[in-house]
Amino acid sequence: MISTKTRATTRPVIDRTYPTPKRLARIAGVLYLLMGVFSGFALLFVYAKVYVPGDAAQTAGNLVANSGLVRMGVVADLVQAAFWIFTALTLYQLLKHVSKSAASAMVVLAGMGAGIVMVNEVFGFEALRVATGAVNLASLGSAGSNALALLLVDAQHYGLLIAQIFFGLWLVPLGILAYKSGWFPKALGVVLILGAVCYIVDMLAAFLVPDFGKAIHAFISTPPAIAEISMVVYLLVIGVKTSTAAEHLVPEEGRA
Repeated sequence: MISTKTRATTRPVIDRTYPTPKRLARIAGVLYLLMGVFSGFALLFVYAKVYVPGDAAQTAGNLVANSGLVRMGVVADLVQAAFWIFTALTLYQLLKHVSKSAASAMVVLAGMGAGIVMVNEVFGFEALRVATGAVNLASLGSAGSNALALLLVDAQHYGLLIAQIFFGLWLVPLGILAYKSGWFPKALGVVLILGAVCYIVDMLAAFLVPDFGKAIHAFISTPPAIAEISMVVYLLVIGVKTSTAAEHLVPEEGRA
C-alpha cells in the first residue's frame, strides 16, 4: 500500500505564480505578431518601394528619395530579427515538454535565420550610403556609383533568399511540436510543415530556375503566409488547449 506521504509526493507540483501555458502562448503570439508587423514594413513596404532589379539609376534614385524610410526599414528588419529569437525562446518554454530536441532545433534554426537577416542589413544600409554620397566614390562617376548601389541591393535581395531557408526550416520543428503536443489542432501542425516546404521550394526555384520561380512565387508564398498567420491568431485568441489543472503545472526546472 502506498503511504499518504508517498501519494503526496507523486501529485503534480502546482504554482499559480508561474506563467501558465496559455500565458506563455499569448506572449509568444504577441512577439510573433510584432515580428510579422516589423518584417512586413521592412520587406513588403520599404524594400519593394526601393528595389528595381536590373535598373541601377532607378534603384539609386529610390534610395535617395526614400532615404529616411530606408533607414527605418533597416531598423525594422533588425527589430523583427530580434523578435524572431524571442518568439522562438518563448515557444521553446511552452513546447519543450513535447520534445526538447525538436524545441532546441527550432531555437537554433530561428537564431541562424535571424543572424543572417541582421548581417544582410549591412548591404542595404551601405547601398543607401553609396546612393546618397556618404561614401566618396567620385572616381566611379554617377553611373558607377549607381551600379554599386544596385549591386549592394542585389546582394541584400539574395541574402534574403538565403535567410528564407531558415524562415522555412524553423517551422518544421514548430509544426511537429504543435502536432504532437495536443495543445493545437493537428491541422495547424501540418499546415506549418507545408509552409516550411513552400518556403524552401520558393527559394530553390529563385536560385535554380529564376523565370519559373517568378511565375510561381505568388502561389507558393501563400501557404506559408496562411500557416504563420493561423499560428499567430491561434496563440493570441485560444492560447493552448489545456485542462484547468495543467494550466499551473511547474516545469521541472522550476521545481525546488
